[in-house]
Amino acid sequence: MSRIAGSRRDLAMLGFRQRWVPLLTTLFASLLNALPFVVTTPLVPDFAYLVLLAWRLLRPEIWAAHVALPLGLFDDLMAGHPLGQSMALWTLTFLAFDFVDSRSGWRDYWTDWLFASVAIALYTAGAWYVAHMMGSQAPIVVALPQLILSILAYPLVALVVVGLDRWRLAR
Repeated sequence: MSRIAGSRRDLAMLGFRQRWVPLLTTLFASLLNALPFVVTTPLVPDFAYLVLLAWRLLRPEIWAAHVALPLGLFDDLMAGHPLGQSMALWTLTFLAFDFVDSRSGWRDYWTDWLFASVAIALYTAGAWYVAHMMGSQAPIVVALPQLILSILAYPLVALVVVGLDRWRLAR
Protein backbone atom coordinates (compact mmCIF):
# COMPACT_ATOMS: atom_id res chain seq x y z
CA MET A 1 0.00 0.00 0.00
CA SER A 2 1.49 3.33 -0.99
CA ARG A 3 0.77 6.67 0.58
CA ILE A 4 0.87 10.00 -1.17
CA ALA A 5 1.12 11.84 2.11
CA GLY A 6 2.34 10.31 5.32
CA SER A 7 0.74 10.57 8.70
CA ARG A 8 0.67 13.87 10.52
CA ARG A 9 3.55 12.71 12.69
CA ASP A 10 5.64 11.87 9.62
CA LEU A 11 4.91 15.25 8.07
CA ALA A 12 5.71 17.03 11.32
CA MET A 13 9.02 15.17 11.61
CA LEU A 14 9.88 15.98 8.00
CA GLY A 15 9.13 19.66 8.63
CA PHE A 16 11.26 19.59 11.77
CA ARG A 17 14.20 18.03 9.95
CA GLN A 18 13.95 20.39 6.99
CA ARG A 19 13.86 23.44 9.21
CA TRP A 20 16.24 22.59 12.03
CA VAL A 21 18.98 20.23 10.79
CA PRO A 22 21.11 22.95 9.11
CA LEU A 23 20.83 25.21 12.13
CA LEU A 24 21.50 22.52 14.71
CA THR A 25 24.49 21.08 12.84
CA THR A 26 26.07 24.52 12.61
CA LEU A 27 25.49 25.14 16.31
CA PHE A 28 26.90 21.68 17.11
CA ALA A 29 30.00 22.50 15.07
CA SER A 30 30.38 25.68 17.14
CA LEU A 31 30.20 23.57 20.28
CA LEU A 32 33.23 21.58 19.07
CA ASN A 33 35.30 24.57 20.19
CA ALA A 34 34.57 23.55 23.78
CA LEU A 35 36.50 20.29 23.37
CA PRO A 36 39.87 20.35 25.14
CA PHE A 37 42.27 20.42 22.19
CA VAL A 38 45.51 22.09 23.24
CA VAL A 39 47.79 23.24 20.44
CA THR A 40 50.59 25.80 20.47
CA THR A 41 49.92 27.05 16.96
CA PRO A 42 46.61 27.41 15.12
CA LEU A 43 46.19 24.03 13.42
CA VAL A 44 42.57 23.05 14.05
CA PRO A 45 40.19 24.30 11.35
CA ASP A 46 37.17 26.31 12.40
CA PHE A 47 34.62 23.55 11.82
CA ALA A 48 31.68 25.84 12.51
CA TYR A 49 32.72 28.08 9.63
CA LEU A 50 33.30 25.07 7.38
CA VAL A 51 29.84 23.67 8.16
CA LEU A 52 28.32 27.10 7.59
CA LEU A 53 30.08 27.35 4.22
CA ALA A 54 29.02 23.86 3.21
CA TRP A 55 25.36 24.52 4.01
CA ARG A 56 25.46 27.91 2.28
CA LEU A 57 27.06 26.54 -0.88
CA LEU A 58 24.90 23.42 -0.96
CA ARG A 59 21.55 25.06 -0.20
CA PRO A 60 21.74 28.84 -0.69
CA GLU A 61 17.98 29.19 -0.36
CA ILE A 62 17.66 28.01 3.24
CA TRP A 63 19.34 30.99 4.90
CA ALA A 64 19.23 34.71 4.30
CA ALA A 65 22.27 36.85 5.03
CA HIS A 66 20.91 38.08 8.36
CA VAL A 67 20.99 34.54 9.80
CA ALA A 68 24.78 34.78 9.99
CA LEU A 69 24.56 37.35 12.81
CA PRO A 70 23.05 35.13 15.53
CA LEU A 71 25.03 32.11 14.35
CA GLY A 72 28.21 34.19 14.48
CA LEU A 73 27.30 35.46 17.94
CA PHE A 74 26.90 31.89 19.18
CA ASP A 75 30.26 30.96 17.62
CA ASP A 76 31.94 34.00 19.20
CA LEU A 77 30.63 32.99 22.60
CA MET A 78 31.59 29.31 22.22
CA ALA A 79 35.01 29.83 20.65
CA GLY A 80 36.10 32.76 22.77
CA HIS A 81 36.61 35.06 19.81
CA PRO A 82 36.28 38.79 20.35
CA LEU A 83 32.59 39.58 20.33
CA GLY A 84 31.59 40.45 16.78
CA GLN A 85 34.41 38.73 14.91
CA SER A 86 32.43 35.76 13.64
CA MET A 87 29.31 37.88 13.37
CA ALA A 88 31.01 40.27 10.97
CA LEU A 89 33.05 37.72 9.02
CA TRP A 90 30.17 35.27 8.59
CA THR A 91 27.79 38.03 7.48
CA LEU A 92 30.36 39.33 4.99
CA THR A 93 30.74 35.77 3.69
CA PHE A 94 26.99 35.45 3.18
CA LEU A 95 26.80 38.82 1.43
CA ALA A 96 29.72 37.90 -0.82
CA PHE A 97 28.10 34.59 -1.75
CA ASP A 98 24.79 36.35 -2.43
CA PHE A 99 26.66 38.62 -4.82
CA VAL A 100 28.45 35.69 -6.48
CA ASP A 101 25.18 33.77 -6.81
CA SER A 102 23.52 36.73 -8.49
CA ARG A 103 26.36 36.97 -11.05
CA SER A 104 27.07 33.33 -11.81
CA GLY A 105 24.66 31.10 -13.64
CA TRP A 106 26.00 27.75 -12.49
CA ARG A 107 28.33 26.09 -10.03
CA ASP A 108 29.85 22.67 -9.71
CA TYR A 109 32.01 20.86 -7.18
CA TRP A 110 35.25 22.55 -8.23
CA THR A 111 33.86 26.07 -8.26
CA ASP A 112 32.28 25.47 -4.85
CA TRP A 113 35.66 24.34 -3.53
CA LEU A 114 37.30 27.39 -5.12
CA PHE A 115 34.74 29.77 -3.59
CA ALA A 116 35.08 28.02 -0.23
CA SER A 117 38.89 28.24 -0.42
CA VAL A 118 38.77 31.95 -1.11
CA ALA A 119 36.25 32.44 1.71
CA ILE A 120 38.39 30.39 4.11
CA ALA A 121 41.47 32.41 3.19
CA LEU A 122 39.66 35.70 3.71
CA TYR A 123 38.14 34.45 6.97
CA THR A 124 41.55 33.38 8.27
CA ALA A 125 43.09 36.70 7.25
CA GLY A 126 40.19 38.58 8.87
CA ALA A 127 40.55 36.61 12.11
CA TRP A 128 44.29 37.28 12.10
CA TYR A 129 43.64 41.00 11.52
CA VAL A 130 41.21 41.17 14.43
CA ALA A 131 43.78 39.46 16.66
CA HIS A 132 46.44 41.87 15.39
CA MET A 133 44.22 44.86 16.16
CA MET A 134 43.76 43.51 19.69
CA GLY A 135 47.50 43.42 20.30
CA SER A 136 48.72 40.09 18.98
CA GLN A 137 52.24 40.20 17.60
CA ALA A 138 52.01 36.91 15.68
CA PRO A 139 52.83 37.14 11.98
CA ILE A 140 50.22 35.97 9.49
CA VAL A 141 52.53 33.09 8.50
CA VAL A 142 51.52 31.39 11.76
CA ALA A 143 47.98 30.96 10.39
CA LEU A 144 49.10 29.19 7.18
CA PRO A 145 48.90 25.60 8.56
CA GLN A 146 45.34 26.24 9.75
CA LEU A 147 44.48 27.76 6.38
CA ILE A 148 45.84 24.78 4.45
CA LEU A 149 44.16 22.24 6.75
CA SER A 150 40.86 24.12 6.51
CA ILE A 151 40.95 24.15 2.72
CA LEU A 152 41.78 20.44 2.66
CA ALA A 153 39.10 19.62 5.26
CA TYR A 154 36.32 21.45 3.41
CA PRO A 155 35.50 18.57 0.99
CA LEU A 156 35.13 16.17 3.94
CA VAL A 157 32.85 18.59 5.78
CA ALA A 158 30.87 19.16 2.58
CA LEU A 159 30.48 15.39 2.19
CA VAL A 160 29.06 15.13 5.72
CA VAL A 161 26.71 18.05 5.03
CA VAL A 162 25.52 16.40 1.80
CA GLY A 163 24.73 13.24 3.76
CA LEU A 164 22.86 15.26 6.38
CA ASP A 165 20.98 17.06 3.63
CA ARG A 166 19.91 13.78 2.06
CA TRP A 167 18.66 12.57 5.43
CA ARG A 168 16.97 15.92 6.04
CA LEU A 169 15.00 15.69 2.79
CA ALA A 170 14.29 11.96 2.93
CA ARG A 171 10.76 10.86 3.55
